[in-house]
Amino acid sequence: MPHIVVSGAAGFIGSHLCDRLIADGHQVTGIDNCITGSEENLEQLRRNKRFRYAHSDVTQPGWDRAIDGRPVDGVFHLASLASPVDYLKHPIETLETGSTATKNLLELARRHDARFLLTSTSEVYGDPLVHPQTEEYWGNVNPVGPRSCYDESKRFAEAITMAYHRVHGVRTAIARIFNTYGPRMQLNDGRVVPAFLDQALRGEPITVFGDGTQTRSFCYVSDLVDGLVRLYESDVREPVNLGNPAEMTMLEFAETIREMTGTSSRIVFRELPEDDPKRRKPDITRAQELLGWSPKVGLREGISETIAYFSQLVGV
Repeated sequence: MPHIVVSGAAGFIGSHLCDRLIADGHQVTGIDNCITGSEENLEQLRRNKRFRYAHSDVTQPGWDRAIDGRPVDGVFHLASLASPVDYLKHPIETLETGSTATKNLLELARRHDARFLLTSTSEVYGDPLVHPQTEEYWGNVNPVGPRSCYDESKRFAEAITMAYHRVHGVRTAIARIFNTYGPRMQLNDGRVVPAFLDQALRGEPITVFGDGTQTRSFCYVSDLVDGLVRLYESDVREPVNLGNPAEMTMLEFAETIREMTGTSSRIVFRELPEDDPKRRKPDITRAQELLGWSPKVGLREGISETIAYFSQLVGV
């Protein structure tokens, strides 16, 4: 029975990935220091004998005690402070997660001859001058701006991942994740889906930054996890975009949230944050051709599931 180690296991995507890996018959060791994650996200796995959880920081010595000398077949590195609220509050920890933690987990994979998958981000493209973004695009990134702690942590993580592949022959994979949403997101993490839903469900004004013409594309978490698993099981070494190419403006998205929640919230506009990308849409040709992957969950279906989850959190 393969043994998989997942960093960031108590996070939004990490917890859904653990669910999937357990359902696929793996043994899973989940590791998280819960700086942004929540152990409640793993409650459904507590009694599963094939799941083990360790509250530990993968940047610190002794983080791998939970593995307890067992062979490791695969490593998924999801630990990261991915929301603007979190990485602006913890910029040094964000950089350490992309650097020290990535090296530690790559060393684990090297020692065990295990498959390694890094979850990177569309933010490596910065505020892109190419649209839609393909994996060959090198990006337009401010290396010293307020968002750089996150952007550069992921760019370094990709670089060291490829270095371990080239120097040590580690079987690596890199997923560049675009906006993903679904149950278990934190309401206060600053990303657009929970922010809009929180405001709409409470009847508060929905805050749109800039003039609302900037675009995003939204991928439901089950689709994203399926893409991660397919990439992990493949022989693909180069980065692969995983996201939903259905692009919409922030104003259109705000109107969709208003309609689907039935809220009376009005839309208000605020100044656009520094270095905020104007357009974001993945080119997923590589994922389609090499992994046979495309997102299947439509926006309205996914948002309905997410509304149900957040409605319980806010008590409406």
